[in-house]
Amino acid sequence: MELRIEDELKYCPGCRDEYRTEIEVCAVCNLQLLTGTAMRALVEEKQQARSGRSMEISPDDELVDIRKGPVMQMKELQKVLAAQLLPSLTVTEGSGCGKGCCGTDLVLRVRMADIQDVMAVLEEEHIRSTGLSDHDTSHAGAVFNTHAEQATCPACGCTFPTTTPTCPDCGLCFA
Repeated sequence: MELRIEDELKYCPGCRDEYRTEIEVCAVCNLQLLTGTAMRALVEEKQQARSGRSMEISPDDELVDIRKGPVMQMKELQKVLAAQLLPSLTVTEGSGCGKGCCGTDLVLRVRMADIQDVMAVLEEEHIRSTGLSDHDTSHAGAVFNTHAEQATCPACGCTFPTTTPTCPDCGLCFA
């Protein structure tokens, strides 16, 4: 999806949400907002850096495996990367014909030189595809400790006694 940037608005450099001019900080990312002009310059700078990148992977390139999974998932991630001008390869691990169609899983490989850009794109895609940007993930690291008196549900943040193995709010089971 193409971002349409207007000079009279402000934008978050993280989630790219659009704001009125009097707002200073993104409500989602808590980042300082950029003017339309500054945001356009940032987007153009990123596009320029990527446009000079070759989409060809040579035998001399150092490659790194970043994901392993079903054929359709790896091919979809390959399309996401290609849309951002990031080349990748999918290879079959183990047995199969070597074309990527016979094995149950494929390995997605990218150039080591592109790894930071690739990981940023995949993180954005994960957030977009799972809808995580619409949810409070501040409790995602919570752990259910059976020795504590109370626990915080990592899914919804509800606090409840550990004598109950199920979150009373969202129903997540810890048994």
